[in-house]
Amino acid sequence: MPDTALDRLSAFDHLPAHAVEVEGLTKTYRGSKRMPPKEALKDINLKIPRGCIFGLLGPNGAGKSTLINILAGLVHKTKGDAYVWGYEVKSSPRGARASIGVVPQELNLDAFFTPRELLELQAGLYGVPKKERRTEELLAAVDLTDKANAYARTLSGGMRRRLMVAKAMVHNPPVLVLDEPTAGVDVELRRALWNYVRKLNAAGTTVLLTTHYLEEAEELCDRIAIINRGELVANDSKKNLLRRIDNKYVTVTLDRDVTEVPANMRQHGWEIAGPRQLRLAYQPSTTMIGQVLLAVQVNGFSIIDLSTKETDLEDIFLQLTRRQV
Repeated sequence: MPDTALDRLSAFDHLPAHAVEVEGLTKTYRGSKRMPPKEALKDINLKIPRGCIFGLLGPNGAGKSTLINILAGLVHKTKGDAYVWGYEVKSSPRGARASIGVVPQELNLDAFFTPRELLELQAGLYGVPKKERRTEELLAAVDLTDKANAYARTLSGGMRRRLMVAKAMVHNPPVLVLDEPTAGVDVELRRALWNYVRKLNAAGTTVLLTTHYLEEAEELCDRIAIINRGELVANDSKKNLLRRIDNKYVTVTLDRDVTEVPANMRQHGWEIAGPRQLRLAYQPSTTMIGQVLLAVQVNGFSIIDLSTKETDLEDIFLQLTRRQV
């Protein structure tokens, strides 16, 4: 993006320490004769630092969309406070809505409008004066200049996804929410969207990302929160989260087939991973790799190859969300 972070944020009165902040946020949906009330969010406390790429993860039905919709002013909270760029969503709705752009998971575009028309219309709805609109800049940024006058119905799924991002940015919001932005998108387009998100962030935009692709969150996010059954079960830097599970995996390829794990190795957790492979999960904080390999050699095996695997975000996610099952 050609403009700087200060240029992008100059229209706002202040630069809060946190782009988004929620305190004691609770949402309870009313029940009916057939359905009991549902507490979708339970006393959520969350602060998203200004200028970061923040990942919000959780299984289906965890409460992610409810939280996003409250921030966007689409759902009323039951209790608690929610601030976007310092504006409380209920008491200062105009400021809050002007400060946030949301890219929903659903591709809700009017099929009979062109990308240029859709961006102009969206800018008009937000009250952006014509001389301040960035339609051509946004079309170029999402690589849709050559499709600017094509009907939206003729665009591919990936093009529509990029157009949704451009729509969310017409009013230059300092906070951008991407709700499953790469769902159903091929690998090449996913990478392109990642690159664009990084450019937006470098230009000063705080990005809140929800995704089911854990490698996407691990690749992009500075901080990550995990929500499960309406409760916040983790909120930390990506680096600290990955330290939570002190596990590492080593797989050794041997010089001959293994039909049974020796008893003295089996009791320490070694298992067969293939015809000539053994695998072990161990804790680097208490076990040296030399000790691990010595156990293999003591049993008369020669190691042909060796590979290790660090703990990743998927391990963290599964551990934290399974605790409440």
